[in-house]
Amino acid sequence: MRSLAVLLFLPLSLLPFVSALPTAIDASPLPLLIWHGLGDRYDAKGLAQTAKLAQIVHPGTLVYNIRVDEDGSADRTATFLGNLTEQLDKVCKDISSNASLNKTAGRVDALGFSQGGQFLRGLVQRCDGLEVRSLVTFGSQHNGIAEFQVCGAWDLVCRGAVGLVKGNAWTKFIQNKVVPAQYYREVDPDTGLGSEAYLNNSNFLADVNNERANKNDIYKKRIASLEKFVMYVFENDTTVIPKESGWFAEVNATTKRVTPLRERTMYEEDWLGLKALYKKNGLVFRTAPDAHMELNDKVLSKAFREFFGPERAVDVVFNDKMRGIMTGIGKVQQRLWRYQWR
Repeated sequence: MRSLAVLLFLPLSLLPFVSALPTAIDASPLPLLIWHGLGDRYDAKGLAQTAKLAQIVHPGTLVYNIRVDEDGSADRTATFLGNLTEQLDKVCKDISSNASLNKTAGRVDALGFSQGGQFLRGLVQRCDGLEVRSLVTFGSQHNGIAEFQVCGAWDLVCRGAVGLVKGNAWTKFIQNKVVPAQYYREVDPDTGLGSEAYLNNSNFLADVNNERANKNDIYKKRIASLEKFVMYVFENDTTVIPKESGWFAEVNATTKRVTPLRERTMYEEDWLGLKALYKKNGLVFRTAPDAHMELNDKVLSKAFREFFGPERAVDVVFNDKMRGIMTGIGKVQQRLWRYQWR
């Protein structure tokens, strides 16, 4: 309910605008989407514990663990084998048809672990009707991988998938079948940009990173519209090569020189909306201690408190017309006009 005392300060010329302001903020937390990583499954105990932690930090949080298959074992296999374009399309349809998630008009928060982070980002860019407020990723490969993961001795699905890739990464069969190959990235040493083979054949990463000559303006608009895009890199990560991929950084394979995102062409020309997001303080770079996906409740709880939960109103930025109208009224009134969430 608006304060009568505040309204009394406003000149009559501004009263018509007041009716357009939100009268209240829903204290309920936004639903939370979680997409797990390579070799994991949506019904794993660890994800259930993560969901419980989110609900402890923000009671009432509806958590949806993204899955490609309702069978947990099949969902794990799909982290290695499958077509990412088809998987994202299925996930988008599942979310769109979920009545519980649609209670907030498609507005949600999103948490991605390892490869699930870039998949969630792809979902933000491709899924019509989905509006993500905060996207938080841990140990993801936003700029792709330069090497494939080392598999456990008895992880036959992993070993089989990686075995298929050797020497065949850019074939149509591999790009339609082996999941990690679809975010494998090869660089042209002369230009520092994606290689011709990568740009011509990548089934996923070259597209969602808007690296091809024909840019997708919708991708750029949707990333720029996020309120927060938070990227955590694990300090001792030896699984993701290079680990700086989690911050969209480029790492020279020979010299190991790291080119940060803000020094890259994709940022300078704002292919993906990351520059626009940074300018509104929406792009956040964080580190997490330990090795890949060795997460503790302290780090997660802090992220949940800071970036998830209910909507929150903060101060407003005025356009020139409104600033002119408000001249002389004072700072109290200047905090009323437009709500911007976290």
